[in-house]
Amino acid sequence: MTTIRRIVPAHKDHLVALQSINQRGAPYDTISRRSFRRFIQHEQAELFALEVAEEASWLCVGYAILLYRKATKLARLYSLAVDPDWQRQGLGSELLAYAENQAREAHALFLRLEVPAADNDGLAFFRQRGYVQLGLKTAYFDDKSDALVLQKQLHFFNSSQVPRLVPYVAQSTDFTCGPACLLMALAYFKLPLRHPDFEELEIWREATTIFMTSGHGGCGPHGLARAAIKRGLKVELWVSQAGPVMLDSVRNTEKRSVMERIQQADIETLKKAKVPVHTGDYDLDKLRADLAAGKLVLTLISTYQFDQMKAPHWVLVTAADEEFVYINDPDDDLLPWQTESERQYLPVPTATFLRAFGYGSNRLRTAVVLSI
Repeated sequence: MTTIRRIVPAHKDHLVALQSINQRGAPYDTISRRSFRRFIQHEQAELFALEVAEEASWLCVGYAILLYRKATKLARLYSLAVDPDWQRQGLGSELLAYAENQAREAHALFLRLEVPAADNDGLAFFRQRGYVQLGLKTAYFDDKSDALVLQKQLHFFNSSQVPRLVPYVAQSTDFTCGPACLLMALAYFKLPLRHPDFEELEIWREATTIFMTSGHGGCGPHGLARAAIKRGLKVELWVSQAGPVMLDSVRNTEKRSVMERIQQADIETLKKAKVPVHTGDYDLDKLRADLAAGKLVLTLISTYQFDQMKAPHWVLVTAADEEFVYINDPDDDLLPWQTESERQYLPVPTATFLRAFGYGSNRLRTAVVLSI
């Protein structure tokens, strides 16, 4: 006899069952009741409960957790589990298909997940349903077991057109996004680092504007270009404003003067090195042309489109097509479900990227185009 079943949004009455299913069905990756409650309430998460009819009530026997990142086309299947007493009845397949459909309806381009590397049955389950391996994470789960990162194309993107893989580097401080991006480019172009253990901070010392609105000074486009040529890269620089930039973000006259002086020194160095510096707008056509020529593009964005904070942030553009601009985002987010694979080749809708591409009241647009 066919079991009557349904999939519904989870609620607080499911919490006891959800935790029990997790402990029995996925003991390698424990989720607390508090975390389940958070996933029920979080605006970037969807938690579904799979129920079967049992006499006059419904019994929760499985769940799936979907997570989304704002302004992107990525979804993550954070966890999927079925009570061991109810396995081998197609419930896992039903849950996965439902999760994929929900992600499609949310216009997600990819669905990504982690599976224990030693779980041959689990790996076979996902591979049979179109998932491909992206990478390995060592000691990833609570029991210190390794995880394989898997991904499935949901729509819009032809997997045969996957762009070249630029290595991912996370920034180790909250102010070294520019240097981390430059380290990714150096690794991609196979240029050795002189001092691998502290190159990130060395680049920051060379490229910083010294002051910003508050806290540590960020990196300016001229300084990053100067650091790039010093390390063997060819650079073409686009800046929408002539001369020193980002001065409008600092009200203190003395600080602005220091920022102007350090950037002027960078500009003079670039002139002597005959680095092409263009004053004008770096548009989408130029971006696509440079990427097609095998170059990488370091761009300054405002994070407002992603986290509602108007902060300057450097990202490395790795590819672009008609629908998306793909970036390596060096920011290691504090949310526990943001994985490295979600910050590498992050697909950002073109319209969203263009809104983010620019910083400050003067909408500074700058691109450091890198090649060898």
